[in-house]
Amino acid sequence: MAIQEIKQQDLLTFGNLEILANQVVEGFVTGLHKSPFHGFSVEFAEHRLYNAGDSVKNIDWKLFARTDRYFTKKFEEETNLRCHILIDVSSSMYYPQQGINKFQFSVMSAACIINLLKRQRDAFGLTVFAEDIELHTPAKSTPVHQKYIYHELEKYLQQKTTPKKTQLVKNLHVIADQIPKRSMVVLFSDLFENFLHEEDLDRIFAALQHLKYNKHEVVIFNVADDKHELNFDFDNRPHHFIDVETGEEFKLNPKDYAEIYQQKMQHFRKEMALKCGQYKIDYLDISLTQGYFHTLQAWLLKRNKML
Repeated sequence: MAIQEIKQQDLLTFGNLEILANQVVEGFVTGLHKSPFHGFSVEFAEHRLYNAGDSVKNIDWKLFARTDRYFTKKFEEETNLRCHILIDVSSSMYYPQQGINKFQFSVMSAACIINLLKRQRDAFGLTVFAEDIELHTPAKSTPVHQKYIYHELEKYLQQKTTPKKTQLVKNLHVIADQIPKRSMVVLFSDLFENFLHEEDLDRIFAALQHLKYNKHEVVIFNVADDKHELNFDFDNRPHHFIDVETGEEFKLNPKDYAEIYQQKMQHFRKEMALKCGQYKIDYLDISLTQGYFHTLQAWLLKRNKML
């Protein structure tokens, strides 16, 4: 299944994130000119004689068959990096209603990153938040942990949406205190809590500074719908808009406000990019039409810089 062929119905009806993520990652790796996994294959450093009390899972049974003696494989350090993935699950992330929405895109991207992390024997954790933190896991690199995270994400994909506001700043401060060791922190959000007011940008960067102060490396994927959220491209007629997080309603003709809206959006994204540059935070605008490879390439570049 090519990356362009993964549609909303695949996520909702097929429902197996592990298989879908593996298919996307296989296509991604095949498309790279140079494998990102060089040096991270599961190779053991040496053999040593088995001692009573050692774990039997590392016994080399093929070598036992040849020598009739027990040897264990002494592996190189397995975990190279810790990565915590944060996903905004507020109501605005479920837009648009047709096709794949921002939350589904973020979940699929996160599943692919976890697949890459597992292949590289890195540790991965997941936090899902809206008004409060709804799910927070430690960072581990085991297959059981991977399956648990995929299962939890699949449950979220099947849930019906309920009104939830974004409390990004509050939750970033909590998360900064909950991650114990230096990690890569990857955030998927539309950042709509901080769209209208300059003081909101100051608040979010105070929270991001909290993560940086704790020595974490931060990557922000600002996910948006191209047609409506970036370009405000609606039919030239009056529309009835409802804020899915606050319930606020108003009527207007989008053509009368498209230019003002686009200017505000461009200003917001420019300010985000500038401030992220100042704080040495990786920031990437992601549109739903770009596909997953763009996101995975940006993540992989960041990971390689950290090693």
